[in-house]
Amino acid sequence: MLKLTPAERSSLRAEAHALSPVVIISEDGLKPSVLKEINNSLDSHGLIKVRVFGDDREARVAIYDTICEQLGAAPIQHIGKLLVVYRPKKDAPKERSETRGKGMREVTIVKPSPSGTKRPSVTKVMVKGNERVTQGGSIKRAKPRQTSPKKSSLGR
Repeated sequence: MLKLTPAERSSLRAEAHALSPVVIISEDGLKPSVLKEINNSLDSHGLIKVRVFGDDREARVAIYDTICEQLGAAPIQHIGKLLVVYRPKKDAPKERSETRGKGMREVTIVKPSPSGTKRPSVTKVMVKGNERVTQGGSIKRAKPRQTSPKKSSLGR
């Protein structure tokens, strides 16, 4: 089971306030499929709420302890039928395909003032891979490659 300081638990409790339950456990109890779904939710979200149906408080506490022990998660809060569980997200390395082109990049455009006596205007703009910034500061798309009419008629 993951151990947290009271300050960390308090901040996670505040963050979980706006969340809605991701997994719902029926009165049948905790099944392996439900445990697997909770594990997947913890991998993708990190902090989740689980709603447990059933009126037996001891059974809910037992389910809460089982979830935290088996999944290596930290118990954050247990109010009524809602359980809040936290486990840090796993950082999966993102693989980049070599076939894709450039992504978006941030470009700073500096334009002088019209009168020349005031400060230049500075704007930051996101530019796509097929766009460029002209000398005047406007954004243009790259032109498509020219193709020969002869070659296109031959089907090449």
